[in-house]
Amino acid sequence: MTKITYVEYGGKEHTVDVANGLSVMEGARDNGIPGIEADCGGACACSTCHVYVDDAWVDKVPAKDGMEEDMLDFAYEPDATKSRLTCQIKVTDALDGLRVQMPEKQI
Repeated sequence: MTKITYVEYGGKEHTVDVANGLSVMEGARDNGIPGIEADCGGACACSTCHVYVDDAWVDKVPAKDGMEEDMLDFAYEPDATKSRLTCQIKVTDALDGLRVQMPEKQI
């Protein structure tokens, strides 16, 4: 299991164990984390699982592909460096301690 901390827009933190192989979005969904809607269920067809990856983790998460880059154009206030769709980040041991911050809203 990998520990991931999800930080709500208001600052409330939720640190949960997520099984390797799941996505960061599935970890949020399975643990009832508010702020990640995941309307498309993880198909990279919306931007409602958008987060900002903590500065310390930006270079440690796998790179974005073109489809994710395109969908981030629809996210609320995307950041070119820190914005990610959590459905596209697979959980591995290398992500133990990952911190992500939810935006003010999902669109």
